[in-house]
Amino acid sequence: MEVYQDPVLREDRQMLLFAHLSQLLNLFTGFGGFIVPLIIWLTQKDKIEHMDAQGKQILNFQLTMLIAAIVAVPLMLILIGFVILALVGLLTLIFPIINAIKANNGEPTHYPLSIEFFK
Repeated sequence: MEVYQDPVLREDRQMLLFAHLSQLLNLFTGFGGFIVPLIIWLTQKDKIEHMDAQGKQILNFQLTMLIAAIVAVPLMLILIGFVILALVGLLTLIFPIINAIKANNGEPTHYPLSIEFFK
């Protein structure tokens, strides 16, 4: 008689660090900051401890920032869009770095202002 066992999730802080920092690809290539974390999350969520939750946080943050940037473009006609776009750029630079450091130290991560698309 075979007993079903859940696979044991391994702790891999470096992969979590890489998942958070991969968001910065948007700043260098213009794309990839959503695709690379999505691929990491989809392939590693069942293998690495905390990857499922943190991957969802990353994707929610990226989608929220994309929507904010899209909303900011027409608002540039009344100049407030420039401020919003600058804030989006600043947030997409700062929060992935902060959360990458937290993930590498084993601390819980959080992306403020994120809409919860993935729960």
